[in-house]
Amino acid sequence: MLSIGEFSKICRVSTKTLRYYDEIGLIKPDEINSETGYRYYSIKQLKNILFINRLKSYHFSLDEIKELKDIMELDKGQFEEILYSKLKLKKLEMENKLKSLEYSLNQLNNDISNIQNNIPIMSYLDNIKVELVDTEAMNILYVRKTMTKEDFFDGYGSYFGKLYERIALERLTPVGKPMTIYHNSEFNHDGNDLEFAIPIKETVDGTRILPGGLCAKSVLKGSFTELSALYIKLSEWVEENGYELTKSPYEVYIVNPNQVESSDELVTEVFFSIKKK
Repeated sequence: MLSIGEFSKICRVSTKTLRYYDEIGLIKPDEINSETGYRYYSIKQLKNILFINRLKSYHFSLDEIKELKDIMELDKGQFEEILYSKLKLKKLEMENKLKSLEYSLNQLNNDISNIQNNIPIMSYLDNIKVELVDTEAMNILYVRKTMTKEDFFDGYGSYFGKLYERIALERLTPVGKPMTIYHNSEFNHDGNDLEFAIPIKETVDGTRILPGGLCAKSVLKGSFTELSALYIKLSEWVEENGYELTKSPYEVYIVNPNQVESSDELVTEVFFSIKKK
């Protein structure tokens, strides 16, 4: 048996952290002296600490690690399968974060270069084009949800996936690209009212008509992180040209994010429904 200090020294985890792990049930001492209250750990528990540290290095939360540990203790047969699935999901999360970081680094280098060449940092807004278009009414198959900004990208795959699954099962006919309609009057960190939709030919349960009409339209070629710039440019253009919004804005995804290697390949159209003031 090892004292908490010896255990701490070997596994390079502070005694404070070990006490916290005990408190939350992540790893408990094998023995506690009833008279002194001293904690003692067994050599075999060093492996448990290595497992915890490994998952922490993959950015698993302590709650996620405890959940896996509980599964391992209750059902060792299912544990490997569940662990595999969790690791795959975490890998995808990390890859997405890495792509986002790489994009931000490239953007930062570009801004540094522009400033060195006396080009204003926000000059890219001048390159965003806005055009007036008349849109046709569309019959859309939709699902409407309230979700946070952080949940959106998971929602994109999940809800569009369910819509396409229904289209395939019921042999419906898609006639347009997937879109998201934003119903909130303002951005809300706690949750936004979003509608995921796909235009289809048939009128079935779960479809509605998205009215057509005059729209201000802009096109983004690149990462979704730049969409805010399009919304700002469209809002300025609408105001400067004497228009006002009439319905919720929406985005149309011309290129599927799941089918590109780089965010630079993405193409997204943004529509503001408008009328003259």
